[in-house]
Amino acid sequence: MKRRRLVLLPPVLFLLLLAACSSAYYGAMEKVGYAKREILVSRVEKAREAQEEVKTEFTDALQAFLAVTKADGGALKEKYDDLSTRLKRSESAAKEVHDRIAAIESVGDALFVEWGNELGLYTNADLRARSQEQLAATRNRYVALLAAMRRAAARMEPILATYRDQVLFLKHNLNAQAIRALDSTSHTLQTDVGRLIAEMEQSIREADAFIRGLNQTP
Repeated sequence: MKRRRLVLLPPVLFLLLLAACSSAYYGAMEKVGYAKREILVSRVEKAREAQEEVKTEFTDALQAFLAVTKADGGALKEKYDDLSTRLKRSESAAKEVHDRIAAIESVGDALFVEWGNELGLYTNADLRARSQEQLAATRNRYVALLAAMRRAAARMEPILATYRDQVLFLKHNLNAQAIRALDSTSHTLQTDVGRLIAEMEQSIREADAFIRGLNQTP
């Protein structure tokens, strides 16, 4: 029986195939009535929801961590288990945000390429100029939105890394001495989570503004 050889595509070819698949997908969606603009709005809305979820999960994880630092011997294992669960949920929520940002970039890039290409189809110079102006304004809002989302997302991993370290440490050190060692971390975590939530709220405001602007653009 012959073994099948795994064929690894060159990176450039892989990206071309990925772009072709995306193009085919958006083409199929347009045939059933979903334009790239509508898909982009939908994906921004879902990213905004994912960011709201991150705010909730990271706050809950912080509360679970603080509960561990205040737990007595009898409740320590229960509090640790809750913290471990909250960490997993926070990791899942963080991954969802990254996935949603990637999805926005995919359709956003396709929309702006299409929009730019269609400028050459105008025979009316005034309409072409107006569309080009709208394209530039929308792209600027899009760039600002992605920057805000990435800035907020960048704050997630350092917090998750701290939680992972603490959960791993507590896994084999569920005792009063280990709990005292967490005190120096609690203040830093509270500050970091507070900054994360502020960045997420700013990103959510950018998402709201982008959606309003895109819906108002003819």
